[in-house]
Amino acid sequence: MCLKEKYMPERTERMWHQIAEKFAATTHFPNCLGAIDGKQIRIQKPCSTGSEFMNYKHFFSVVLMAVVDAEYCFTSVDIGSYGIASDSHVFERSNFGKKLNQGKLNIPPNQPLPNDDTGVPMPFIFVADEAFALSDHVQRPFGRRNLTIEKKMYNYRLTRARRMVECAFGIMSNKWRILHRALDVNL
Repeated sequence: MCLKEKYMPERTERMWHQIAEKFAATTHFPNCLGAIDGKQIRIQKPCSTGSEFMNYKHFFSVVLMAVVDAEYCFTSVDIGSYGIASDSHVFERSNFGKKLNQGKLNIPPNQPLPNDDTGVPMPFIFVADEAFALSDHVQRPFGRRNLTIEKKMYNYRLTRARRMVECAFGIMSNKWRILHRALDVNL
């Protein structure tokens, strides 16, 4: 068995439901299947390259795009995109992003939210920050201007769920301290 199949198996509907239950219990954000974000991994400038590895923070990097569950575990990663690429662009081009757009991730069918008297079925989603494009299965916070109480509460809970991926990156960087400096490797 290869490591990918052991540690990041293709999820079944049942596995997605378990992840969603943990998100709901931990963050009070129901129907959430994961938190998505990208991390800039600092590198030394590769030989014979232009500015494609230079990111918006003005250092050379490759992008680690990740989806994380409610227990800070990586459920999908895509590593190696140019640092200049936006998170949304990297996600759309990743295998996970492509499968999500094609409906090939075994995502459970829509179901009503808990404590919702209307019973309207809502989709299962992934949470992301403002850098990502809004879609049927990717949600991001509302803009910060003129928000109603309901939208503020939504943003608060979404941010609480999205924080899982930020914390997972922090745990990873502190576990492997080499990630605190520029990697001098042959890409």
